[in-house]
Amino acid sequence: MSDDKLLPLRQKIDAIDAQILDLLNQRARVAQEVGHVKAETNAPVFRPEREAQVLRRAADRNPGPLLGTDIQTIFREVMSACRALEKRVVVAYLGPEGTFSEQAVYQQFGHAIEGLPCVSIDEVFRDAEAGTADFGVVPIENSSEGVINRTLDLLLQTTLTISGEVAIPVHHSLMTASGKMEGITRICAHSQALAQCNAWLNMNYPAIERQAVASNAEAARMAGEDKSVAAIAGEIAGQKYNLQTVNAHIQDDPHNRTRFAVIGRLRTAPSGRDQTSIVLSVPNKAGAVYNLLGPLARHGVSMTRFESRPARMGAWEYYFYVDLEGHEQDEKVAKALEELRQNAAFFKLLGSYPLGL
Repeated sequence: MSDDKLLPLRQKIDAIDAQILDLLNQRARVAQEVGHVKAETNAPVFRPEREAQVLRRAADRNPGPLLGTDIQTIFREVMSACRALEKRVVVAYLGPEGTFSEQAVYQQFGHAIEGLPCVSIDEVFRDAEAGTADFGVVPIENSSEGVINRTLDLLLQTTLTISGEVAIPVHHSLMTASGKMEGITRICAHSQALAQCNAWLNMNYPAIERQAVASNAEAARMAGEDKSVAAIAGEIAGQKYNLQTVNAHIQDDPHNRTRFAVIGRLRTAPSGRDQTSIVLSVPNKAGAVYNLLGPLARHGVSMTRFESRPARMGAWEYYFYVDLEGHEQDEKVAKALEELRQNAAFFKLLGSYPLGL
């Protein structure tokens, strides 16, 4: 009886799937035409501001019942597949495979790309600077641990530009090859992950040895090979090394997030909802920072982040990393930036880019 009711519904779904398939290929053919036009003018294949506009519009127009975030995931993968018909973008990231950095790559570019795992943040910058990779994705800030100092130092030195940002929730899971803790003598993870799960581990497995390793992905690899090892890792790493989840979301802070910067040689156009990142320094005297930031108030530009970092060339001198609402081409932002350039002892524009979705 139930099959009699299901059959017409399944036939209806099959008919809709056929329509979706036809529309997807129609879109792909138009994307190929766009690629031909871009090739004539040597325009970049990946335009972050354009893709951000498409994703925002898709979520805004979505009537449901699918969630807006799920609609954006679908559209991101459609755009990624269509983009790959023009050129498969190469993206460097802090490896190995299975890290949150790799997850950030897919969240920004979709899966139809060529990922290039690197052994260090420095190598990500080098590959993007040398042209080995079209873009790099580097961690810039964690809500629990604070800023990634090495990334800030390299942003100060590099000729690359920030062309996007990605913020992903950091969900740590305890995993083993069997999905059980019997016979486990070590829990392995990156030192940051161990710190972020410290209270949970103290409460649940206080007697088991904890070992810090190079990355959570490395811990997952070890757990896949050694049945006495449990790993703290993310979903991607667990899938890659065929691990089973013992406990999910064991991080002490349920709202833990990591923010990543997308770096490359592309300077993005305004998308409508943008952010601008700059670095400043001022002489070490009373009121210098207050006076320096005056142009932001005068021109009505909101500051969303202000981070200090000691300068290496002198005692008690600092670089200030500042995020501003708006794009460098916006009139009020452009005026404020020009005044900052004139007043600062050091000024560097790191990039203007679409706000993360």
